[in-house]
Amino acid sequence: MTDQQAREDEGYEALVYDLDGTLVQLDVDWAAVTEEAAAVLRARGLEAEGSLWDHLQRAEEAGKEHRQAIEEVIADHEREGAHSATRLPLADELPTGVPTGVCSLNCEAACRVALERHGLDGHVRAIVGRDTVSAHKPAPEPLLATVDALGADPAATRFIGDSDSDRVTAERAGVDFQAVADRQ
Repeated sequence: MTDQQAREDEGYEALVYDLDGTLVQLDVDWAAVTEEAAAVLRARGLEAEGSLWDHLQRAEEAGKEHRQAIEEVIADHEREGAHSATRLPLADELPTGVPTGVCSLNCEAACRVALERHGLDGHVRAIVGRDTVSAHKPAPEPLLATVDALGADPAATRFIGDSDSDRVTAERAGVDFQAVADRQ
């Protein structure tokens, strides 16, 4: 972390990072995951058009067993991709001087594998993945659960991420947001 960045982070009780695209890059072929999820939906007689997240939403609306099947497809690929994840430059900020967490749209197990692979797990006090709480980003609940686990106030927390979904999550949670590009 640069001196400039450390000064900008002063006053925050906690920092929360997104995982994929922020601290690490999971080695996942998302097009292949989308195709596999679509095949699962078709085999279950459900519509299989759209993005991976459309598939997950459609499965959720169709029932718990359908959601579970799609979740397993995604999580299997994420866990596998976490074992060969690439460390990104922002990971060099860890450890920070305040409690630090990860709030990710990836499954919690993949987050743990990727953090451990790069020796970051000891610097992260709270990890909330897509499957840790009942809602997932951009809903505010996962970020708020991370902040709560860190014992921090949302208004005194900064969330660092790489996507518009991360920005929206922070806004909905009442947490300050900073894009990865603005930290480098």
